[in-house]
Amino acid sequence: MDSEPQPWTDPFAAPPPLAGPRVVREDNQADPEGPAHTEGRSTDRPTHTPRDARNGDHQSRPGALPPAPGRPLRVLGRFAGSAALPVLLGVALVLVTWQVAVDGPLLGLDRWARHAVRESRHDLHSTLLNHVGKALSDLGSAVPAIPALLAGGALAAWRSRRAGAPRWWLLAVVAALTTGLIPLLVVPAKAWLARPGPLGMPLEPHQLGWYPSGHAATATLSYGVAAVLVARTVGGTTRRLLYAAGALLSVGVGLGLVWSDYHWLLDVVASWCLGGLVLWALAHWLPRSRPRDAAQPAAADRR
Repeated sequence: MDSEPQPWTDPFAAPPPLAGPRVVREDNQADPEGPAHTEGRSTDRPTHTPRDARNGDHQSRPGALPPAPGRPLRVLGRFAGSAALPVLLGVALVLVTWQVAVDGPLLGLDRWARHAVRESRHDLHSTLLNHVGKALSDLGSAVPAIPALLAGGALAAWRSRRAGAPRWWLLAVVAALTTGLIPLLVVPAKAWLARPGPLGMPLEPHQLGWYPSGHAATATLSYGVAAVLVARTVGGTTRRLLYAAGALLSVGVGLGLVWSDYHWLLDVVASWCLGGLVLWALAHWLPRSRPRDAAQPAAADRR
């Protein structure tokens, strides 16, 4: 007897899904959809897997979780504390100085920046911005930058003495020595290179050049060293705020100088590199002295 004809099936078709057993969840409710719906959609792990054990935490993978807050700041902090930063600053300083000395093609960046700033000033025609630029550039003058540096050194020494540090007076001495270091770093280069300013007027025989910027160097070293000195005596959050304030003041002064046509852009960049090298060395050489009440930092400061 012939068997009944079998229905035709496609040999390349996917096998039919298997019906899984009903899964009882922790709330004693049966899951009608089977075990496939109890797994995390982004990581193919159970939904109760701890976050730090999931594959989704790895970047550049499908279903990657968002980066943890503060991770870019931690990476930036590690880079600032590594030996790569002074190498980068030193290379940039040598390159810019060489280009200024030989009138190299990199100076085209100065001319482009001056042209862009002048067009922006003309288009905006904002008296307020012009006053802000001049006020920012004035922050790089000896007053108020030097008094701020000495006040920061005195405050750091007082806090260090209060914490019982053996060499608390060293912080005030560093602040005083920095006031003499600024002209030693800037004046010889100004006299040697004798670079004219953005207005193009020739230098008088008794006049120093514009490279590097004395105002930018004064601001970077004065506010930066004051922040570094006081930061040796405080906790993590306050320390980061001090570093940020010093950096913002230095950047603000440099931008104000360029906006007001007082300096070329590379004059300011060179002063930032000089100041950055001194600050990096100082931050690694000075011992940290924190007050007794900050000896056990809060959990927020340890992040």
